[in-house]
Amino acid sequence: MDRIKERMTQLRLESEEASSKVEELKGKVKLLEQDNLAKEQEITSLTHKNQMLETNVEKLEKLAKEAKAAAEESSAHGTQNEALQRRLQLLEEEAEEADKNLRETNDKLRQTDVKAGHYERKVQALEGARDQWETKYEDMAAKYNSVKKELDDYLLEIGNI
Repeated sequence: MDRIKERMTQLRLESEEASSKVEELKGKVKLLEQDNLAKEQEITSLTHKNQMLETNVEKLEKLAKEAKAAAEESSAHGTQNEALQRRLQLLEEEAEEADKNLRETNDKLRQTDVKAGHYERKVQALEGARDQWETKYEDMAAKYNSVKKELDDYLLEIGNI
């Protein structure tokens, strides 16, 4: 009798621990899903920024070509030529800066993709662990119910004696 009580107590504790662990894992999954959503939003933002920078680079490259063409046409005019050369230099610097920003954005985007993949794998692993805990909990609940039924039957037999 004491052994059955001890076993029931043990099963109850294990059941409570399993329930607690399931809740904890559900919380972690929710946090990871929120983090994943934030990363997806960051990817979208970076993709948009990347597109804008590419458009900027194209505009700047067009301006640089136009400035070069104007400089060649006005080579006879020294003052105009110097002004255009300065403008061209500024545009090239801006283009280089925009290109640098584009490369940095692409790097961030790749890093974000890697992180998103990592978190997706983490979520899958946690979901697998959660499923194992749920299965374990269901098995323990079935064992608990079986032992409870045996105890009830045993107590009924004792009561009939």
